[in-house]
Amino acid sequence: MLVSDAADTRRQGRLDDRRDLRPHARAREETLMGSLYRRTRSTHIWCKYYVDGRPVRESTGTETMTEARRFLKLREGAVATGQPILRRADRVRYDELAQDLRAHYQATGERGMVEAEARLTHLDAFFHGRRASALGPAEVTDYVVRRQAEGAANGTINRELGVLGRMLRLAYERSKLLRLPVIQRLKEAAPRSGFFERAPYEAVRRHLAPDLRVAVATAHELGWRMQSEVLVLERRQVDLAAGAIRLDPGTTKNDEGRVAYLSAALRAEVAAQIERVRAVERKTGRIIPHLFPYLTGKARLGQRRRDFRKAWNAACRAAGVPGMLRHDLRRTAVRDMVNLGVPERVAMTVTGHKTRAVFDRYHIVSPADLRDVARRRDGAAVAGGGHTSGHTRAVGVESRRVTP
Repeated sequence: MLVSDAADTRRQGRLDDRRDLRPHARAREETLMGSLYRRTRSTHIWCKYYVDGRPVRESTGTETMTEARRFLKLREGAVATGQPILRRADRVRYDELAQDLRAHYQATGERGMVEAEARLTHLDAFFHGRRASALGPAEVTDYVVRRQAEGAANGTINRELGVLGRMLRLAYERSKLLRLPVIQRLKEAAPRSGFFERAPYEAVRRHLAPDLRVAVATAHELGWRMQSEVLVLERRQVDLAAGAIRLDPGTTKNDEGRVAYLSAALRAEVAAQIERVRAVERKTGRIIPHLFPYLTGKARLGQRRRDFRKAWNAACRAAGVPGMLRHDLRRTAVRDMVNLGVPERVAMTVTGHKTRAVFDRYHIVSPADLRDVARRRDGAAVAGGGHTSGHTRAVGVESRRVTP
């Protein structure tokens, strides 16, 4: 029931009068009984209850007496059953949860901070200042509608919702949320399936500068990401004697280092590229650590090449394959390794794929692969005297382990 401050004082006085006569009863009554009251500068009803004999005062977050009584009963029930009391659940804001998630990512390395900040930027702009307890399916739907209106793809929105879901789960684990809202993901478009056959690949390379041909060949053979793993390479990461090239820990998308061994053809191209860089060193009189610096131009000569998107698009148009992406080289590398019989675990180690599901998305089946099935069955029919049905021997590429 609603009790004013004065009434609360009178009741406390009566309890004080019985202190000497019933000390144990008084302690038990204070432990079990709670009260509701109003504060002068608050529109909400407040409650007081006891945890281990100590008073706890908390806003019920409502102006309705029925809801306030229900809130108080929930608190008293939690105390009686030993459940944790979420004293600040009604005060926690989205901003606090976002800060907790940033600290969690920073401490555990569960997600790269650059990517996390890119996702959180959009979430912060929409959910800033909102109560965490008020975040639910309706609010998530509003966010999705806004992001779609901004032109974001469903896949991008799903990645952002994944960060939001991780944020809410972390808050629930830390007793800052009473419940976890249901977040529905959007249907995404089918993943891109672009890849290079040999002839178009060679045609594109012919229309690129010699140093860019080496960068493209590296991505094509190893399946490494062009922007973040190939163009950032330094000469110290190349061991021509061993025919190896490595990525340092912390520089890749999954923060894990990698070592890959080069084919004889790629090793020769990398060696030629190093000689080009040494020529620029002799010309400028300074040390150039990068494997793919700018080889021309006065202002940026010797600086690390940041991109060559325009040159790539022009080469694709000239080769008759406009619209191809440099990331298609990564898909091509996965497909070629599997078709060559490289064990998938080894191929995943070379390309840096962490999960089989993502690796499978990159293993694209081409029309030539499908035609090869018929050719293999024809070969089996000839070898078996024309019988191809029933228990036939499977004909395929034999897997072999690739060793350094």
